[in-house]
Amino acid sequence: LNPSFKHLSPYTGGSFDVSYIAFKTLFGKFDPNRVSQTFKTFENYRVILSERLGKANPYSNGQPIGADGYYYGYGKYAVDVLIPSFIAAYTGQDPNKVGLIRQNNPNIRSNPFKAIIPRPNWKLDYNGINRIKGLEKIFTNFSISHGYTGGLSMNGFTSALLYQDVSQFGYPSFYDTVSKNFVPYFLVPNVSIQEQFSPLIGFDMMFTNQLQAKFEYAKSRQLSLSLFDFQLSEVRSTEFIIGAGYRKRGMKLLGGLKLPKFLSKNQTGKLDNEINFRLDLRIRDNVTANSRLDQDNNFATGGSKEITISPTIDYFLSNRVNIKLFFDQRKVKPYISSSAPTTNTRAGVQLRISLQP
Repeated sequence: LNPSFKHLSPYTGGSFDVSYIAFKTLFGKFDPNRVSQTFKTFENYRVILSERLGKANPYSNGQPIGADGYYYGYGKYAVDVLIPSFIAAYTGQDPNKVGLIRQNNPNIRSNPFKAIIPRPNWKLDYNGINRIKGLEKIFTNFSISHGYTGGLSMNGFTSALLYQDVSQFGYPSFYDTVSKNFVPYFLVPNVSIQEQFSPLIGFDMMFTNQLQAKFEYAKSRQLSLSLFDFQLSEVRSTEFIIGAGYRKRGMKLLGGLKLPKFLSKNQTGKLDNEINFRLDLRIRDNVTANSRLDQDNNFATGGSKEITISPTIDYFLSNRVNIKLFFDQRKVKPYISSSAPTTNTRAGVQLRISLQP
């Protein structure tokens, strides 16, 4: 390499995504038109993170510079303050121990977010209840399910061209007189946390008398903090699924009717009837709310309550001929006045014939 060339303005960009756990604050009281306690905790944690960073950075004076308690270069809207404060508040961590973002990137293999440690997700299924002595006479199958997936991401971050570390301390030294904050090594546009229990708890039962029952309770949350306009968008969803069914073999609804032999594997053409009844009810509550830092204001921006009912009847004339009657109705009631309530209804009859040998 020519020694006369130097890297004067190195530029770094990328994205960060890890599996994470945040459900400690998922079940708190939530009103889309009121500032949540978790959001207030997020606001309060900023001064704690400002103190940690101000004392760690040699370029800061190590003392608060105003009555609000914030340290030089680490005000209430500094990126390095907001990100760990947000993570600590919404994942239930101690603000004095939550990981901080590194302020240098010595090589391509380094990870400035290595203090954010990935957390496991899981999926559990158990179907051995019907094997318990005494219960095998009641259930032919009884399964319980539970699962959690969560993640934390920071997409589209780039290095700041104005970043300086004049003494190579590993901390920013350039003070922006407009924002009154140190210019960090990385400019992060937004931080997101996504999580869902899918389901939180679920039961699927088959009784010895051919009755079926199903229940699921699911819950999810999506958080997106913009580091440009300091606004948090929160989407919450709760869903209940209740289902019941019944299967009956040998139900001869069509009397002594016989099918042509090519429509039945039974060469006599005699009907081998089976009928399945099924009823599913789904209730989903979905709401989107926005909060702005230091404005004590929260407002719903979208969402709805949805109720869906779906009864079906499947009648198997034979193993090749199936008649299905179905009805599906979905009612949607929005939470904001700019959207109108809607009802969608589908109903019909399906005839399915299989001609496979």
